[in-house]
Amino acid sequence: MAELTPMKRQYNEIKAKHQDCLLFFRLGDFYEMFNEDAKIASRELDLALTTRDRSVEDPEERTPMCGVPYHSAEAYIARLIAKGYKVAICEQTEDPALAKGLVSREVIRIISPGTVTESSMLEEGRSNYICAVHLTGDKGGAAFCDISTGEFCCAAFEKDALSHIVNELGRFAPKEAVLSGSAEKECALTDFLKNRLGAMIEKGQDRFEYMRCAALVCEQFGYKDIDKSGLGDEPAAVCSAGALLQYIIDTQKFDIHHINRLDVFFGGKYMELDWATRRSLELTESQRTGEKKGSLLWVLDKTKTPMGGRMLRAWVERPLLSAVAIRRRLSAVDELYRNNMQRSELMLLLKGISDLQRLVGRCVYGTAGGRDLRSIADCASVLPKLKEQLAGAASMELKSILAMDSLDDLRAVIDRAICDAPPFSVREGGILRTGYSEEVDRLRQLRDHGAEMVAQLEQRERERTGIKKLKVGYNKVFGYYIDVPKSAGEDTIPADYIRKQTLVSNERYFTTELKELESSLLGARDRVNELEYAFFTEIRDKVASQVDRIQATADAVARLDCLCSLAETAVRNGYTMPEVDTSKELRIVEGRHPVVEQSMKDVPFVPNDTYLNDTDDRVAIVTGPNMAGKSTYMRQTALIVLMAQMGSFVPAKDATVGIVDRVFTRIGASDDLASGQSTFMVEMNETAQILKHATSSSLLILDEIGRGTSTFDGMAIARAVLEHCADKKKLGAKTMFATHYHELSALEGQIAGVRNYNITAKKQNGNLVFLRKIVPGAADDSYGIEVAKLAGLPDTLVSKARSYLKDLEGADSAQKALPERKEQISLSDMGADEVRDTLLKTDVNTLTPIEALAMLAELQKKARG
Repeated sequence: MAELTPMKRQYNEIKAKHQDCLLFFRLGDFYEMFNEDAKIASRELDLALTTRDRSVEDPEERTPMCGVPYHSAEAYIARLIAKGYKVAICEQTEDPALAKGLVSREVIRIISPGTVTESSMLEEGRSNYICAVHLTGDKGGAAFCDISTGEFCCAAFEKDALSHIVNELGRFAPKEAVLSGSAEKECALTDFLKNRLGAMIEKGQDRFEYMRCAALVCEQFGYKDIDKSGLGDEPAAVCSAGALLQYIIDTQKFDIHHINRLDVFFGGKYMELDWATRRSLELTESQRTGEKKGSLLWVLDKTKTPMGGRMLRAWVERPLLSAVAIRRRLSAVDELYRNNMQRSELMLLLKGISDLQRLVGRCVYGTAGGRDLRSIADCASVLPKLKEQLAGAASMELKSILAMDSLDDLRAVIDRAICDAPPFSVREGGILRTGYSEEVDRLRQLRDHGAEMVAQLEQRERERTGIKKLKVGYNKVFGYYIDVPKSAGEDTIPADYIRKQTLVSNERYFTTELKELESSLLGARDRVNELEYAFFTEIRDKVASQVDRIQATADAVARLDCLCSLAETAVRNGYTMPEVDTSKELRIVEGRHPVVEQSMKDVPFVPNDTYLNDTDDRVAIVTGPNMAGKSTYMRQTALIVLMAQMGSFVPAKDATVGIVDRVFTRIGASDDLASGQSTFMVEMNETAQILKHATSSSLLILDEIGRGTSTFDGMAIARAVLEHCADKKKLGAKTMFATHYHELSALEGQIAGVRNYNITAKKQNGNLVFLRKIVPGAADDSYGIEVAKLAGLPDTLVSKARSYLKDLEGADSAQKALPERKEQISLSDMGADEVRDTLLKTDVNTLTPIEALAMLAELQKKARG
């Protein structure tokens, strides 16, 4: 095998440290890839695979390679990141012209799905999160960061941490996850990250060591000790936050002081929503298409700025639990709702504001260009106009926004320095405004008017010497010279002329002035570019040093954008302001589904009322035919609650919403083939999780529990679940329970708090007409055959089904009825079987008193569920 060249040895040494990355190795104007990296890049990017070892006879020993131009590498990197690869950028760290021997190189950054900062790789209205997860037994913590904006938050959970962390992952949807050793072993966690979220998983290695993590958190966020951070009693959160910071530092290798605010949230601040609920309610994307259109966010999002779009998404994902915070938002929305002119002017101004959060982020890590600084100044120029429109605001939230920093000093610095239309590149000049630097202006004059200056010097020398044929010339060997014909005579040559070259008929000279002009002319272009870049980086650093102020202003602008969006949506769609309190009452008058009504513009949406409380109306059993709108009705109730708790007006004539701690839905199901679970098993798992985590303050939306098994088994399970939900001693949560088991309607009057409702439908001329109206009472028919006919089932089959139905309806009704029992069996009673089995198997004659007491305590624990 041929001996390795110095460059190949250098490449191999760097590659050995970054085995999990594709190495972009800078050679001149290209990023080159070699060996297996080259093969992967060639395949994924459709690049030609070549080699430099053409002199090597054996093709197997040739080094495969491919490359991309450095100035267009971003597009290629974006494609690799989208395909799930990590890319290490290896740059030349010294000027090749000054290097002695091999140019030194090192990896300056690692780009992965969760650490992307380039605007071309990011979605404007969506945050790009990376997370870290740490588990210790039943406890655990998680931290999340959007590097592009500096947002950083973490949470800790004292029990059942895995379940809660999975819910948080569903909320943030990170693109990359750093896992501790214990977290990495949890299949439920890794499966969710890979299969549900499509996230890249990184091994945490030794990054989760507590003392180092605590020190890093304190250093990054400016705490004297970890107790001041709010994380002192939560070691899992400390480890998660510290490990995430360490990973970011290790991969980005640049200043991250824009990550300067730690948002710690434990129970009580935001509503926790599980993955199934987010999907079934279609909060941010359609369940069918996976796109924003068809979701609640699609309806509400009228934002005009990228950071406003991201914040509104966060509001939808994180409804509030504080009545005070909700009312504060609602009062601001109401003020904007009532003032159409002010709202229109504000939204028009907001259109002129770019993504301040990501712009200042790029300033901090040194990748912002002249256009980015120009955008920051343009944004700042809009801020005084926004404040002028907000003058006289009455609500507390709008008053807090009015107090935002208008960044006048930063705008003045940028306006004075950066020209109106700076070039894309920051190293090729043309960025600074004329007048900012005398030296830059002088060098530009030299660069752009060098020929005129040479001509002026030539004219001056002719006048001084009286030699009319004197010329100033230039060649690459001697540079600039003064050419004098010999016929002019030696006595006409000034004393300061220094002989440079003698020709047959001419003498060539130079002067100190000509030499200085030559030096200025030849170095002007390079010097002006270097000087402009130095001034530009100085200005960029000034902007970066004010990151706290810019982020605070960006946050205020984003809040204003969200409030205007909610107010505009309320006006366009005819929403009303809900009354939000701490009662257990849910009262909705003429409520509508916010998404469905926007999707059926040609057909009026039929509004319906909802009333639930914690006394006589805890459980609403909803019956009616398929396609009549049961699921839509229940979903709209859940969405109205979520909208109210995020601070939005709601699609209803009137609404009172007592704050719920969580919303659970069990609507629809499908086989989970990846984990080998049937539809029924998925349904039961979701139901079990709901009953495990729901409280009396929760809202439960349960659709057709028990439908995935035999009729009697399903009916028994449905009744047991319903009784458990209604029983105030066991749960007592507000519950909407849709079912086709009409026998369950007999529970009204038997179980306290249960009410029957049905969606009306009627037969007309042999056809089924859905009236879509919810009325009290149970449905008198399922209309299953009529629905089958509407679906297009052949008439012969429909007729045969009708005859079979008559035969079945003539059978003994006692066999179909669900027997009433004085002591109903619910899910929490299942431990009774285990208690009985244990007692039957135990020989009491052989038990010691201590063993008997221990067994009695264990049996009592099982009996209590």
